[in-house]
Amino acid sequence: MLNDDVPGRDRTGELCRTAWQRCAEFGVQGLPFPKAVGGQEASLLDTVVVLEALGYGCRDNGLLFSLNAHLWSCALPILKFGDDTQRARYLPALCDGSRIGVQAVTESGSGSDALSVATTARPDGDDFILDGAKTFITNAPVADVFVVLAALPGESRLGGLCAFVVERDTPGLSVSRPVAKLGLHTSPMGEVYLDGCRVPGTALLGGRGSGMTVFNTTIEWERSFVLATALGTMQRQLDESVGHARTHRRFGQPIGRNQAVSSRIVDMRVRLEAARLLLYQLAWLKDQGRRTTMESSIVKLFVSEALVASSLAAFDTHGAAGYMAGTEQERDLRDALASRIYSGTSDIQRNIIAGMMGL
Repeated sequence: MLNDDVPGRDRTGELCRTAWQRCAEFGVQGLPFPKAVGGQEASLLDTVVVLEALGYGCRDNGLLFSLNAHLWSCALPILKFGDDTQRARYLPALCDGSRIGVQAVTESGSGSDALSVATTARPDGDDFILDGAKTFITNAPVADVFVVLAALPGESRLGGLCAFVVERDTPGLSVSRPVAKLGLHTSPMGEVYLDGCRVPGTALLGGRGSGMTVFNTTIEWERSFVLATALGTMQRQLDESVGHARTHRRFGQPIGRNQAVSSRIVDMRVRLEAARLLLYQLAWLKDQGRRTTMESSIVKLFVSEALVASSLAAFDTHGAAGYMAGTEQERDLRDALASRIYSGTSDIQRNIIAGMMGL
């Protein structure tokens, strides 16, 4: 069961591998990938619709987040920038759920600012020696495949960034234990350490100096679709809030008869409909091969803020019952807060949109 003991796993911080594999059996991890590498070859719009349905049926927000991170920040760049050998080596296992992927970009001195990456990739013959540390890396404690961003020493950051595909058992690569955080407990996060980590030149993704292109392309896709499952979460929150408002009585009538409560639930519906249309439109535009830099930031900004607002509204509607530890409303609210930070903060999205408007 995808919802089997979510509160228990939330307390222990455990990614449910059984649920992960069940998603793979349904083809979730392979949705937008070619059939030749084990994917479903679904359109992006169809992919969004499936992920939305998964978000409605699955109450494990951490599992959903880990799935999205795997899809958009690891498997997708290998598809877009990998050569035939890399695609054949990694994508089938990433699509069938037998391997978990992660992108290792963020460092203590860099977040959305990829040009500040301090991890180095020193050429050594046909190999590269990677040294550095990555932090706040989703899936790191359980990942098998890492897409790592590193800089060539002595070269400009813009032209000297490189992306590498590094396997977990590569000597010199190690990961920390899962770190504690406010929410998304069932999506393990940790640090990645690279200490004299030797990788062959064939590990380069997109060629030497392509790191910034890989990062910019990947982060746009991630911003576009990392919250597709949130549409389903918001629909479920809305349905449950309506049900609670109809049946929970105070002062001799259902609380939904109070305009303060009903108006809050109406706002949940309006935000959901707007978020859904924005995301569907973005998926359609990408299916047409259109450039969507501003649209991706608009979706990331609006849907993340809508998810937090919806979670807070559901929390308020359920009152004291929603405040209790272990309840769905309490967990949803904790889990939602990070959506305004990951894949670029809401402030970063506003800066991008303003820049695209010429401001």
